Amino acid sequence: MTCDVSMEAAPKKSAEDSFRQAFERLKSDEPVVMPKGAPVTQNNVAREAGKRPRDFRKDRFPKLIREIQAYIEIHEGADVREKQEQKSTRRTERLSLKESNALLKVQRDEAQSRLAGAHRQILKLIQEKLQLQRRLDGNTPPPTHLP
Repeated sequence: MTCDVSMEAAPKKSAEDSFRQAFERLKSDEPVVMPKGAPVTQNNVAREAGKRPRDFRKDRFPKLIREIQAYIEIHEGADVREKQEQKSTRRTERLSLKESNALLKVQRDEAQSRLAGAHRQILKLIQEKLQLQRRLDGNTPPPTHLP
């Protein structure tokens, strides 16, 4: 009696393969487990692989961990430059907004000044009208009654 069990089942994926695939997904910013844009770190590679970070040890996966560290070192400089550029852009935008704000304040102050001048002119004209009305009332004879 022979037992004919074939081993054609899908080969088991090794832990290193899982970590390597997770590393590739994080590098290409197409993670499955982690949020999009998650940085490439050893812990994030482990999490993306669905494992605990403590399971991803240097003594078990030295080559892959060296690759991850090299990737981080290379791309860290690019990330720093990108962050500096973003900071510079925000600073420029902030200065531009401050200049715009200062210009708007000057325009507001000028408009308020013109409005106050217009109010003074209106009051002056009202007073002049009242004076002229009084003079006119003083110069007109009272109405006469006709029999």
